[in-house]
Amino acid sequence: MEQQIQRTAKWKRELLDWVKSFVLIGGLTAFIYVFIMAPYVVQGRSMESTLHDRERVIVNKAIFYLKQPQIGDIVIIHPDASGENWIKRVVALAGDTVEARNDQLYVNGQPVNESFLTSNKLKAAAAGVTLTEDFGPITVPEGHIYVMGDNRNNSMDSRAIGPVRLDHVVGRAELVYWPLGSIRLPK
Repeated sequence: MEQQIQRTAKWKRELLDWVKSFVLIGGLTAFIYVFIMAPYVVQGRSMESTLHDRERVIVNKAIFYLKQPQIGDIVIIHPDASGENWIKRVVALAGDTVEARNDQLYVNGQPVNESFLTSNKLKAAAAGVTLTEDFGPITVPEGHIYVMGDNRNNSMDSRAIGPVRLDHVVGRAELVYWPLGSIRLPK
Protein backbone atom coordinates (compact mmCIF):
# COMPACT_ATOMS: atom_id res chain seq x y z
CA MET A 1 0.00 0.00 0.00
CA GLU A 2 2.82 2.37 0.93
CA GLN A 3 4.48 1.68 -2.44
CA GLN A 4 1.23 2.50 -4.29
CA ILE A 5 1.00 5.87 -2.48
CA GLN A 6 4.61 6.67 -3.36
CA ARG A 7 4.02 5.82 -7.04
CA THR A 8 0.90 7.99 -7.12
CA ALA A 9 2.74 10.90 -5.47
CA LYS A 10 5.65 10.53 -7.92
CA TRP A 11 3.24 10.44 -10.87
CA LYS A 12 1.45 13.59 -9.62
CA ARG A 13 4.78 15.43 -9.18
CA GLU A 14 5.85 14.44 -12.68
CA LEU A 15 2.52 15.52 -14.17
CA LEU A 16 2.77 18.85 -12.32
CA ASP A 17 6.30 19.34 -13.71
CA TRP A 18 5.00 18.74 -17.24
CA VAL A 19 2.11 21.17 -16.74
CA LYS A 20 4.50 23.84 -15.40
CA SER A 21 6.77 23.33 -18.41
CA PHE A 22 3.91 23.70 -20.89
CA VAL A 23 2.60 26.82 -19.13
CA LEU A 24 6.10 28.35 -19.12
CA ILE A 25 6.65 27.54 -22.79
CA GLY A 26 3.21 28.91 -23.69
CA GLY A 27 3.81 32.09 -21.70
CA LEU A 28 7.22 32.68 -23.29
CA THR A 29 5.81 32.05 -26.75
CA ALA A 30 2.96 34.51 -26.16
CA PHE A 31 5.39 37.12 -24.79
CA ILE A 32 7.70 36.76 -27.80
CA TYR A 33 4.77 36.92 -30.24
CA VAL A 34 3.19 40.00 -28.65
CA PHE A 35 6.30 42.04 -27.77
CA ILE A 36 9.39 40.74 -29.60
CA MET A 37 8.70 39.22 -33.03
CA ALA A 38 5.95 37.62 -35.06
CA PRO A 39 5.36 36.23 -38.53
CA TYR A 40 3.45 38.28 -41.09
CA VAL A 41 2.01 37.28 -44.46
CA VAL A 42 2.35 39.89 -47.21
CA GLN A 43 -1.10 40.49 -48.67
CA GLY A 44 -1.37 42.09 -52.06
CA ARG A 45 1.00 43.65 -54.55
CA SER A 46 1.65 47.05 -52.96
CA MET A 47 5.30 46.26 -52.12
CA GLU A 48 6.29 44.52 -55.37
CA SER A 49 9.02 44.08 -56.51
CA THR A 50 10.59 44.18 -53.03
CA LEU A 51 8.02 41.85 -51.43
CA HIS A 52 5.49 39.62 -53.15
CA ASP A 53 1.95 38.53 -52.34
CA ARG A 54 1.84 35.59 -49.89
CA GLU A 55 5.51 35.85 -48.89
CA ARG A 56 6.08 35.50 -45.18
CA VAL A 57 8.28 37.82 -43.16
CA ILE A 58 9.52 37.98 -39.59
CA VAL A 59 8.49 41.27 -37.96
CA ASN A 60 10.68 42.77 -35.25
CA LYS A 61 8.22 44.33 -32.79
CA ALA A 62 10.82 45.27 -30.17
CA ILE A 63 12.95 47.56 -32.36
CA PHE A 64 10.67 50.57 -32.04
CA TYR A 65 10.73 50.39 -28.24
CA LEU A 66 14.40 51.29 -28.61
CA LYS A 67 14.37 53.75 -31.53
CA GLN A 68 12.08 55.52 -33.97
CA PRO A 69 11.41 54.22 -37.50
CA GLN A 70 13.92 55.44 -40.08
CA ILE A 71 13.53 56.38 -43.73
CA GLY A 72 13.76 53.22 -45.81
CA ASP A 73 12.46 50.88 -43.08
CA ILE A 74 9.80 48.45 -44.27
CA VAL A 75 7.18 48.52 -41.54
CA ILE A 76 3.94 46.84 -40.59
CA ILE A 77 1.25 49.35 -39.64
CA HIS A 78 -2.33 49.37 -38.35
CA PRO A 79 -3.65 52.18 -40.56
CA ASP A 80 -6.98 52.45 -38.73
CA ALA A 81 -9.17 50.84 -36.09
CA SER A 82 -10.02 47.86 -38.34
CA GLY A 83 -7.13 45.84 -36.89
CA GLU A 84 -5.89 45.18 -40.42
CA ASN A 85 -2.10 45.16 -40.98
CA TRP A 86 -0.40 46.79 -43.97
CA ILE A 87 3.24 46.61 -45.01
CA LYS A 88 4.82 49.80 -46.39
CA ARG A 89 8.13 51.66 -46.65
CA VAL A 90 8.89 54.75 -44.52
CA VAL A 91 9.66 57.66 -46.87
CA ALA A 92 9.48 60.66 -44.49
CA LEU A 93 9.61 61.37 -40.75
CA ALA A 94 8.00 63.92 -38.45
CA GLY A 95 8.81 67.46 -39.54
CA ASP A 96 9.75 66.42 -43.09
CA THR A 97 8.00 67.86 -46.13
CA VAL A 98 7.28 65.21 -48.76
CA GLU A 99 6.07 65.58 -52.34
CA ALA A 100 6.31 63.96 -55.76
CA ARG A 101 6.77 65.75 -59.07
CA ASN A 102 7.43 64.18 -62.47
CA ASP A 103 7.81 60.67 -60.99
CA GLN A 104 10.45 61.84 -58.49
CA LEU A 105 9.97 61.76 -54.70
CA TYR A 106 11.30 64.77 -52.79
CA VAL A 107 11.82 65.04 -49.04
CA ASN A 108 12.57 68.53 -47.74
CA GLY A 109 13.05 69.70 -51.32
CA GLN A 110 15.77 67.12 -52.04
CA PRO A 111 15.29 64.30 -54.57
CA VAL A 112 15.27 60.86 -52.95
CA ASN A 113 17.33 58.07 -54.50
CA GLU A 114 14.93 55.12 -54.67
CA SER A 115 17.02 52.59 -56.62
CA PHE A 116 14.71 49.80 -55.40
CA LEU A 117 12.03 51.30 -57.70
CA THR A 118 14.02 51.04 -60.94
CA SER A 119 12.23 47.98 -62.33
CA ASN A 120 8.80 49.35 -61.33
CA LYS A 121 9.58 52.71 -62.99
CA LEU A 122 10.63 50.93 -66.19
CA LYS A 123 7.39 48.90 -66.21
CA ALA A 124 5.32 52.06 -65.63
CA ALA A 125 7.17 53.95 -68.38
CA ALA A 126 6.60 51.03 -70.80
CA ALA A 127 2.87 51.29 -70.01
CA GLY A 128 2.98 55.05 -70.65
CA VAL A 129 2.33 56.10 -67.04
CA THR A 130 4.37 57.37 -64.11
CA LEU A 131 4.99 55.19 -61.08
CA THR A 132 4.39 58.00 -58.59
CA GLU A 133 1.70 60.54 -59.38
CA ASP A 134 2.34 64.12 -58.33
CA PHE A 135 1.25 65.04 -54.80
CA GLY A 136 2.10 67.43 -52.01
CA PRO A 137 3.89 69.11 -50.54
CA ILE A 138 2.78 67.60 -47.23
CA THR A 139 4.48 68.25 -43.91
CA VAL A 140 4.54 65.19 -41.64
CA PRO A 141 3.24 66.12 -38.16
CA GLU A 142 5.03 65.25 -34.92
CA GLY A 143 4.46 61.68 -33.80
CA HIS A 144 3.83 60.48 -37.37
CA ILE A 145 5.61 58.94 -40.36
CA TYR A 146 4.80 58.99 -44.06
CA VAL A 147 4.68 55.57 -45.75
CA MET A 148 4.35 54.43 -49.33
CA GLY A 149 4.26 51.09 -51.11
CA ASP A 150 7.01 50.27 -53.61
CA ASN A 151 4.39 49.44 -56.26
CA ARG A 152 3.08 52.99 -56.15
CA ASN A 153 0.32 52.54 -58.76
CA ASN A 154 -1.18 49.70 -56.71
CA SER A 155 -0.72 50.90 -53.14
CA MET A 156 -3.01 52.35 -50.51
CA ASP A 157 -0.62 54.35 -48.37
CA SER A 158 -0.11 57.77 -46.80
CA ARG A 159 -1.17 59.46 -50.03
CA ALA A 160 -4.69 58.12 -49.31
CA ILE A 161 -4.79 57.77 -45.52
CA GLY A 162 -2.40 60.53 -44.51
CA PRO A 163 0.62 60.28 -42.23
CA VAL A 164 0.61 57.27 -39.88
CA ARG A 165 0.79 57.73 -36.11
CA LEU A 166 3.85 56.13 -34.51
CA ASP A 167 1.63 54.15 -32.13
CA HIS A 168 0.11 52.48 -35.22
CA VAL A 169 3.50 51.07 -36.26
CA VAL A 170 3.64 47.38 -35.31
CA GLY A 171 7.24 46.61 -36.22
CA ARG A 172 9.89 46.35 -38.91
CA ALA A 173 10.13 43.56 -41.50
CA GLU A 174 13.48 41.84 -40.90
CA LEU A 175 13.54 38.62 -42.91
CA VAL A 176 11.60 36.97 -45.72
CA TYR A 177 11.50 33.32 -44.67
CA TRP A 178 8.95 31.80 -47.04
CA PRO A 179 9.04 30.49 -49.68
CA LEU A 180 12.28 28.80 -48.74
CA GLY A 181 13.88 29.55 -52.10
CA SER A 182 13.36 33.28 -51.50
CA ILE A 183 14.92 33.71 -48.02
CA ARG A 184 16.41 37.21 -47.88
CA LEU A 185 16.57 40.49 -46.02
CA PRO A 186 14.00 42.90 -47.48
CA LYS A 187 15.71 46.08 -48.71
